Amino acid sequence: MEALRRRIEKQAMSLTGLALGQLDLESPKGDPGLFGPNSISWRVHGDFPSMLVGGISALMLQLLHPLALAGVWDHSNFRHDLIGRLRRTSQFISGTTFGATEDAHWLIEKVRRIHLQVEGTAPDGRPYAASDPHLLTWVHVAEVSSFLAAHLRYRNPRLSLADQDAYYQEIALIAERLGAHDVPRSRREVAHYLHEMRPQLSCDARSQEVIGILLNAPAPSRLAKPVAKLMLHAGIELLPQWAQQQLGLEQGHWQKRLIHLGVHGTAPVLRWAMRDGSAHRARRRMGIE
Repeated sequence: MEALRRRIEKQAMSLTGLALGQLDLESPKGDPGLFGPNSISWRVHGDFPSMLVGGISALMLQLLHPLALAGVWDHSNFRHDLIGRLRRTSQFISGTTFGATEDAHWLIEKVRRIHLQVEGTAPDGRPYAASDPHLLTWVHVAEVSSFLAAHLRYRNPRLSLADQDAYYQEIALIAERLGAHDVPRSRREVAHYLHEMRPQLSCDARSQEVIGILLNAPAPSRLAKPVAKLMLHAGIELLPQWAQQQLGLEQGHWQKRLIHLGVHGTAPVLRWAMRDGSAHRARRRMGIE
């Protein structure tokens, strides 16, 4: 069993930002970082299976914004290095959530500098810039609303409404430090924001091509292939119904039931295997594990 556990953990860790080896989440001792171990953000972001599902869903939701899609299309190497993009995104999320204060600030400043280089013109003639405060808000809301939805679906459906609002309140800090404006800070504000954004969203040939790349992305190994496929379909199922319809990815009732059963069966195994993830290292830094 121990050999299997190590093998599963190795496969899972290969998808995370820890595989990049740039952060030491275990020092300096006692540094709580931007949020600290008592935060809701540590709780939500500390569960690998639900964060994986939420991250997949967030990426698909983000691509419905034509300017966000244009930035990814023109400036990302996702076609050739999808795993690398996943690792870099994971590094930013885990580092700003669980990293020491200095490391979190370093990551935020690093991404701010990258954003300044990402600009161009979308196919409809509109200019775009990754540093645009309103575009940053869209990317943030699509991301964190997906993380929370996945947490409620697959980790803790009993998370109180007050704690859900607290999560949005806490995590708005990251978006604002990246340059976002008017960041929603509660469930009600997030729901209103997504409703207001819907007229600006669309799905075109580019969106479909990116979705196709995601659907056909190679798994890290033969062992991981069925789990990767399950998590991908769970990410689709997590999308709001209107987003599934726009992307042409609607699922039937029984397919959704099978996805739920599959993730609820797989997630405990992943949690059992993951003994050295970002949350575990951060807890050791704080002397609580």
